[in-house]
Amino acid sequence: MLRLEGLTKRYPTGDLALAGVSLHIPAGQVAALIGPSGAGKSTLIRCVNHLVQPTAGRIYLHGEDISRLRGRALRRARRRMGMIFQEFALIERLTVMENVLSGQLGYVGFWRGFLRRFPAAVVDQAFTTLERVGLLELVDKRADALSGGQRQRVGIARALLQNPEILLVDEPTASLDPKTSRQIMRLICEVCAERNLAAIINIHDVALARLFVPRVIGLRAGRMVFDGAPEGLTPEALTQIYGEEDWTQTTREGAGPAGSEADAPAHREVAIDRDRLAGIR
Repeated sequence: MLRLEGLTKRYPTGDLALAGVSLHIPAGQVAALIGPSGAGKSTLIRCVNHLVQPTAGRIYLHGEDISRLRGRALRRARRRMGMIFQEFALIERLTVMENVLSGQLGYVGFWRGFLRRFPAAVVDQAFTTLERVGLLELVDKRADALSGGQRQRVGIARALLQNPEILLVDEPTASLDPKTSRQIMRLICEVCAERNLAAIINIHDVALARLFVPRVIGLRAGRMVFDGAPEGLTPEALTQIYGEEDWTQTTREGAGPAGSEADAPAHREVAIDRDRLAGIR
């Protein structure tokens, strides 16, 4: 689904962020990127969707080389990749629904998006997506009035409304408390399974990666030093990724069950008058 071949990024300062990373993410697979700060995790994700231009290497999406795309061709490729940001990247003065609908801006054109005139089918899809992430009762609430967990759910819904083939997720739990972090990770993994979406999740929390993600990729100094199942994250493997440290406690914390009630996302049926928001159409 996604294939990287020799992906390299050297910044103008001379710093080498990625040094020939090659990996393959099949459809439907969720992979976590772990590693110390400066290992190249965020750079890798941003190279895939061209927020950062790689210095060398190739990026293939469903067999298509998207490495050197520009202009309209690049915009079409980006529609296939949903991005979820650490700092949410919401428009604070807009409502939840308006932020989610912005996920369709790559399809409807500038003026229709500017005037908030989205097709009825898109608005219905937005309602369904907000219901799935547990925010249907907050459709007309401003983004700046939401909690951190709610804001991240809006970001997830916005990415899903793009109808992407892959999710690129950059530190989705960094600003959240532990309980909400588990809920968000569980939600991302669930929607990927439901839609057969691939995902790459950049995450600092090793315990969360072990708890929810079937494949873990470890980066250190821009190089891939681990690629395997979370069970393979032994103290020795973590030392290879992060350097000398006592990882015994970390591996013990990450070994618990993933199915506790507290981990479940807030997902329930909510009655709402959709005609009340018909003006969005």
